[in-house]
Amino acid sequence: MNWYDNAIMYHIYPLGFCGAPKHNEGGEPVNRLEKVLDWIPHLKEMQVDAVYFGPIFESVEHGYDTTDYRQIDRRLGTNEMFKHICEVLHENGIRVILDGVFNHVGRNFWAFRDVQEKGQASPYCDWFAGLNFGGSSPYGDPFWYEGWNGYYNLVKLNLKNWHVCDHLIEAVGYWMDEFQIDGIRFDAADCVDFDFFKRIRSFCKGKKPDFWLMGEIIHGDYKRWANPEMLDSVTNYECYKGIYSSHNDKNYFEINYSINRQFGNGGIYQGINLYNFVDNHDVNRLASTLVDQRYLPLCYTLMYAMPGIPSVYYGSEYGVQGRHENNSDDGLRPCLDLADLQRSGNLDLYRHLVKLGRIYKAYPALRTGSYETVIVRNRQLLFRKDWDGTTVYVALNLEDCCSDMQFGTHLPALVDVISGQPIDVNNGNVNVHMQPFSSMILVADDIVNHADAPETVPVAAEPEKPVEAGDRYQQEDGSVWKVVSLASHVETQEELVIYQDEASGKVWAMPKSIFIDRKKTLM
Repeated sequence: MNWYDNAIMYHIYPLGFCGAPKHNEGGEPVNRLEKVLDWIPHLKEMQVDAVYFGPIFESVEHGYDTTDYRQIDRRLGTNEMFKHICEVLHENGIRVILDGVFNHVGRNFWAFRDVQEKGQASPYCDWFAGLNFGGSSPYGDPFWYEGWNGYYNLVKLNLKNWHVCDHLIEAVGYWMDEFQIDGIRFDAADCVDFDFFKRIRSFCKGKKPDFWLMGEIIHGDYKRWANPEMLDSVTNYECYKGIYSSHNDKNYFEINYSINRQFGNGGIYQGINLYNFVDNHDVNRLASTLVDQRYLPLCYTLMYAMPGIPSVYYGSEYGVQGRHENNSDDGLRPCLDLADLQRSGNLDLYRHLVKLGRIYKAYPALRTGSYETVIVRNRQLLFRKDWDGTTVYVALNLEDCCSDMQFGTHLPALVDVISGQPIDVNNGNVNVHMQPFSSMILVADDIVNHADAPETVPVAAEPEKPVEAGDRYQQEDGSVWKVVSLASHVETQEELVIYQDEASGKVWAMPKSIFIDRKKTLM
């Protein structure tokens, strides 16, 4: 299994995140994107494995009108600055995903400018889809061309032209070689030629077998794009819609149907880890979409627990609101100050996402387990995920009052790992008493709410360093943990470290992954 199959993604729209000017007026670069370095402790607290940067290549306006595939937009900074950013992120165990806008370019793209200047004498006339000199464009050019989705400031590339494909693939190779990027998200993937995807997959996987390829797909059969010949994953817009509308309509049947259709018994996308999200740079923020803010934690519990790869859009972990208004996406792509969010944002929601991140990393069944509905009602949903002999139950109560759910289990004991509270199991029967607008993740053993566990579990960087008996770890509070021995969990077979707190003399157990992470970040 590749790193991205168990990853938590964090999506940033850089031009908005940095408060960059709306239009690129030229001039000297301004290193605004360095701001992301200040967010690294925040990302690690959320257990983020990779940052997906929206468009960062040189452009005129919003980033999707690329003018140079080998240069960072001067409004964000320089290539040298971004190389430093990539190095620091990688040092902290956080991978880097870039937005590949390869379906179209801006009108200032160098090859298009050559056509404007030289007309039919330009060797780049065949670089652009539908370009012909039998008429004029909406911009007054003495030729016609295809614009993406009717937007003629976005000039559609001719991906049947191998020279175009070579130019794009060589650009990806540049970012892989010089910046060690870990993946590409393909914009408007439904418009991109399949043969191009096959070529770029072969190229990228040949250089880096665990390089992640993800496409933006809104409608259609996701398997057309996500398959062994093309992409690893695509955007799960079906469940994006199902998550918010199931809560707004108080109808869990909708989202349960979609998840079962995709990943239940006989599900059509089994074997594919889709990219799950509740909002992004193109749609209203979840906090502005829901009719009741009390639904927010439930939506995120569902997104982290359902099959697929969870992704958080910057600021939404604090309940930031934003809408597409007056034909503008500016409200979805704000400049945010982390200190302001930590003072005035929805801190309860943020703490909930931090806890979800730790739970997601602690229980493999939650990340990769099969999906089975146990109970579904309009306002309650209970499902189980099974993996390698282990079981996790996820319960949601959308009622504005307490609600009970009864079910049978093979497990002798359960604990809600979100709250840390035990759940009674009587002869295989469970009665879950849930508070209004609450969610539970029920497991056999609680390795997240350990009394001596740190508040965060830093993301591991590769390669792993061994954990051995006698190793000592200096903690941030000054205490020292000494490794006594290594063991494995009796049920899950997860590797554990038996350690002693040298100050108190108490002996504890924790997952080995936590010690691997700590060995990289602490003395």
